[in-house]
Amino acid sequence: MSKHLEMRNVRVLITGVCGFVGSVLATSLQAHRADVDIIGIDNLSRPGSELNRGILQEQGVRFVHGDIRLGSDLDDLPPADLVIDAAANPSVLAGLSGASGARQLVEHNLLGTINLLEYCKRHHSAFIMLSTSRVYSINALAALTMQTAGNRFLPVLDHPFPEGLSENGIGETFPTTAPISLYGATKLASEALALEYGSMFSFPVWINRCGVLAGPGQFGRADQGIFSFWIHSWQQRRPLKFLGFGGTGNQVRDCLDPADLTSLILMQSDEAGDSKPRVLNVGGGVGSSMSLKELSVWCEQRFGKHNVLSDGTARPYDLPWVVLDSSLAASVWGWSPTIRRDDILESIAVHAETHVNWMQTSRRC
Repeated sequence: MSKHLEMRNVRVLITGVCGFVGSVLATSLQAHRADVDIIGIDNLSRPGSELNRGILQEQGVRFVHGDIRLGSDLDDLPPADLVIDAAANPSVLAGLSGASGARQLVEHNLLGTINLLEYCKRHHSAFIMLSTSRVYSINALAALTMQTAGNRFLPVLDHPFPEGLSENGIGETFPTTAPISLYGATKLASEALALEYGSMFSFPVWINRCGVLAGPGQFGRADQGIFSFWIHSWQQRRPLKFLGFGGTGNQVRDCLDPADLTSLILMQSDEAGDSKPRVLNVGGGVGSSMSLKELSVWCEQRFGKHNVLSDGTARPYDLPWVVLDSSLAASVWGWSPTIRRDDILESIAVHAETHVNWMQTSRRC
């Protein structure tokens, strides 16, 4: 057992702790380990994040209102055994509009990582970075030959696949050549820096490339948190529209509840050796994948009919099919998702029914 988790009281620093992923991980880690002491830092810039602050503090999470873009905000934090970086501007469209400038995106996702790595260097903390499937090449993914199967797109299996792609999805060796969006570029650059820092200054670094994360309490938007956004919008009969790809809604994503990351994070944090791969895909895989059209069918069965408009106008960086292959995580760590796709959807639906003003509230806070 490594020094990071062999002590009786384990101190974990979670960035972006009041966001959806950070708050779920904080709660889940507490449920898995009675000896965990969680410090969470968040700048509360994401609409809705303030809602989680009080809940986490009631659970014993020590909250720090700070910004990881400012190195001085990390200076007074006590040493942590483990840092989980769940803070990011997570939209592939970030930087394209005045709502989120390119420089702001880079400062959030890259400069913030550098400050955290300096913290880990100073305290010899283990570092776990939550990265993204958006580090994979947009051109390579867009060039895949697709077929329509029912209400979804599927890659043509008898077509020559590029390296890193199989019937199980996108693997870690799939190309990461540009363009990958500014968001993807900041995450890929952060991955490289994290690995270099860990190697040079001898602290453990693990990078988990996540697919679409989804679950109850997510502040869903059309460009991020699509499963939550779609279900909440359907339940409230808010306007919905199939965008791009002929307006069919056949584009496919897999989903993963971030609580499923907890077991992997604990195993990684407890690993002292250097034999295991540092970069992993952690998505729901083919079994948890779903098109927007299929999600709409599910919503209709759950909530009743709702009119969805169609607009075939292409959106920047949109892709017909993104499904992560997590077989490396399964073979190396014995990790695979335990929360089924339909259970994720149902939990979001129940949340939508019991929080009827959730979308409005999470935009107003």
